[in-house]
Amino acid sequence: MKAIDFPEFRDERSDPMAGSRSRDVDGRRSDQEGSPPQDLADRPPPDTRNEPHPSDTSPVDEALHELAALSRVLIEAPDEGEVLRLAMHHVTAAGPYRAEAGYLQVDGDLVPSPGNGQTHAAAVNHRVRELAGHDGPVPVPGRLWGWALALRGLERLHGYLVVTSATRPTGTDRSQLAMLVWHTAAALSVAFAHRRQREDAVELRQAKEERAILQEQLISLEAELGYQKAVHVLMADIAVSGGGEQAVTRALHELTGLPTLVEDRFGRLKAWSGPGRPDPYPDPDPVRHTDMLTTVAREVGPVRIKNRLITLVRPHGEILGVLALVDALGEADENTVFALEHAAASLALELAHLRTLAEVELRLHRELADDLLAGTDTASAYARSEAVGHDLRRGHYVVVVKWSNRAADDAFAQTVGRTAAAVGIHALLTRRSDHVVLIADARPHARALHEALTQATGTQSGTIGVSTPSDSVPDIPHRYQEAQRALEVRLSSREHYGTIFFDELGLYRILGPGTGHQELESFVREWLGQLIDYDARHHATMVETLSRYFDCGGNYDEAAASLAIHRSTLRYRLQRIREIGGNDLANVEDRLNLQVATRVWRIVLGGGG
Repeated sequence: MKAIDFPEFRDERSDPMAGSRSRDVDGRRSDQEGSPPQDLADRPPPDTRNEPHPSDTSPVDEALHELAALSRVLIEAPDEGEVLRLAMHHVTAAGPYRAEAGYLQVDGDLVPSPGNGQTHAAAVNHRVRELAGHDGPVPVPGRLWGWALALRGLERLHGYLVVTSATRPTGTDRSQLAMLVWHTAAALSVAFAHRRQREDAVELRQAKEERAILQEQLISLEAELGYQKAVHVLMADIAVSGGGEQAVTRALHELTGLPTLVEDRFGRLKAWSGPGRPDPYPDPDPVRHTDMLTTVAREVGPVRIKNRLITLVRPHGEILGVLALVDALGEADENTVFALEHAAASLALELAHLRTLAEVELRLHRELADDLLAGTDTASAYARSEAVGHDLRRGHYVVVVKWSNRAADDAFAQTVGRTAAAVGIHALLTRRSDHVVLIADARPHARALHEALTQATGTQSGTIGVSTPSDSVPDIPHRYQEAQRALEVRLSSREHYGTIFFDELGLYRILGPGTGHQELESFVREWLGQLIDYDARHHATMVETLSRYFDCGGNYDEAAASLAIHRSTLRYRLQRIREIGGNDLANVEDRLNLQVATRVWRIVLGGGG
């Protein structure tokens, strides 16, 4: 039951019973007279033709008459609070009484009337609650008699009326008081029922309104669920078919009618569906793009930035890209937002799956590349290379990449791998502590890879070393050493950055620490190989002639004497040496490399007998 506010007491001029004279303590009627209340001014006067004249009736009859009139007023009272107020105000109509307090039961508690006296309020309140719905005496200082009368209805207790008297009431007075209590309780039951009816009517009206609203919501929800189901089905079909970014943007454009796009995490366009695609697509500003990603990542759901509604493709917290709708007119509604969010979730799953596959493939490539660089058996290497889709039976070059401002982490390794593929290099990739290694199936271009990596990293401060070709799997570790040696030579030179090939190092191939017998043989073969082969085929001494010529400091006479040949014969042999080897003895660099090669041939390799 709702709480009831007791109305303020009104003076006798506004009281319907103010015209009845009340009894004083000794039973005499007071002379106070009152005018009808304002709310009853328009009512017709009661029909008193059949009622006895006051001069012809006894005091008891007058009391009963007043109680009957009070009963009619109580029944017509608008609420329980007014019923209790009227009963308390006109309790003197029942005898020599005074209303000390009144209570209404509201939500299981007895609420005091605003008209209750404050002098003994605490004691009276305590006593009334002790009675627990029963009638009982209530002691009030200064009053001989006091009684709490329960105002009971058919099904509930409506409240209490606490009445006192300066004298002990007679049986007639008690009967009249009981009648007042009965009429008050009846009026409270009627007021309670009316209030419940009003509340029920309000609740019924509210229920009807809520039902109408609910029906509208159900209709809207049914349409929304239908749309959401269509979104789910469409995105599920795309996920099954593996359509990728382009399929997602096409489906989202069909659902929303808005141009749709996917960018990678760096702001480069990957897919666009719908009209208005910029051509060319603008290059991203790294700083502004990072700020945009940070702004969107802080929010929950899509974020509007200028004319775009943007959401992140972010599985497991890692940003893989951006999915956006171009909404220049602000047409996006809740359904549009739902479709965008669901498309982003679907795309995130697919990109995460593709990344997982790429990571597995990259790991297999790295494991194979690591084993090749460390040395592994040929049969196993061929089988594993076929499993990852790489033809290892072709000749390969080992390429070592080092960038001064980039750590050789996974991110840089992926950059090198993507860039190498972009310039046509098919390779197995792995990394070491300070460089990335490619085992490429063709000789890299002298500048293409370095220039592409310069663009990808934003700086040209990188060095690339390339080995000589390897024709077998066991030879790859040695080629790796060649690539490292080429890298070291370039980093030690005046021009640190760029690409350098091991077969272009010349004398520097054998001047570093750790140079082995194989490197020396390779150097000798590079510069003297054709002469050695010529001597073997023709039983000639071209290499020995060249060695003696260098030992004699290029003096024809001394060299000819040491070889026991004529000067003209020496000149002829030197000319043939130029023709067979293709080297120019007048070139300072060729002359130096040839001289060193002949020394290594004779001293280290035991040539010349």
